[in-house]
Amino acid sequence: MGWRYPLTRLAQVVPTLAMILLVTFVVISLAPGDPSVAIAGEYAEAAQLESVREQLGLNRSLGEQLVSHTSGLLRGDLGNSYFFGRPVSSLIAERLGATLLLTGTALLISCILGVLLGRLAARRPSGPVDAAVTATTLLGYSIPSFWLGQLAILVFGLHFNLFPVVGMTDTRTDYEGLAHVWDVGKHLVLPAAVLAVSEIALLARLTRTGLIRQMREGYARSAAGRGVPTGRILSRHAFPNAALPLVTVIGTRVGFLFSGAVVVETVFSWPGIGLLLRDAVRHGDRPLALGLVTLAAVSVLIANVVTDLLYARIDPRIGFD
Repeated sequence: MGWRYPLTRLAQVVPTLAMILLVTFVVISLAPGDPSVAIAGEYAEAAQLESVREQLGLNRSLGEQLVSHTSGLLRGDLGNSYFFGRPVSSLIAERLGATLLLTGTALLISCILGVLLGRLAARRPSGPVDAAVTATTLLGYSIPSFWLGQLAILVFGLHFNLFPVVGMTDTRTDYEGLAHVWDVGKHLVLPAAVLAVSEIALLARLTRTGLIRQMREGYARSAAGRGVPTGRILSRHAFPNAALPLVTVIGTRVGFLFSGAVVVETVFSWPGIGLLLRDAVRHGDRPLALGLVTLAAVSVLIANVVTDLLYARIDPRIGFD
């Protein structure tokens, strides 16, 4: 694989990101509500509101605000939060680790279990195991995460008291070392599992479909005719050929994991980007909302570029010049 394709894909990121940020800025700026009211108070006088608008630059035209926002982004400055009164970059830095831990764990769980369940179902299509996996994954993909999260809290948190259901750590005890890791792990189980359920279902169904299709190809039938065990054919021959669509889906699901994390973090009070976005929307904090959308857009674009570049590594038949 030469350098032409990677450079072309990276060049395409710039106008795409610029368009996303432009649309987002216009939509958030034209959204109903006045941030100055949230800052000065509902009963503030007109002079106070005007003073706040002048301090925040809200009294300028939309074009002037866009130019100011864009120049700040080019300097790496995301602005200051209206509500928290702090730089947006520092707020994101404080919460990003928690969200990466949650989404990364959910992605790892979904990849492992999704592929294993899909492989299990593909061993004997239309059999009882295949039917059970298909029905279970369909149910998992259909259940909304906010409802599943509340159900998990009621069953595993309150009824059986197996896992903590609020926050990232135990606020009553200041653990250190391995005890702290264990404490975070216990708090992580339920939100990561809830966030991973729909992804497990999607990857399991895609893996099953891809493997069944590959097992019907001539090379798989020839191997079966030579007495090669079904499990070996699935693992050594069929799965590498069925992996390309999985990589595509996994790469494109990064954005869905971030959006799903907003709901899951709210349900479990997980102190990540999701709760920060909820606060930004609730208080009309435009700089913070724009900063979070910028982060999400960059993450999705990078994931898509990395996914495209992995194609040639997974399937040698694909070449990019």
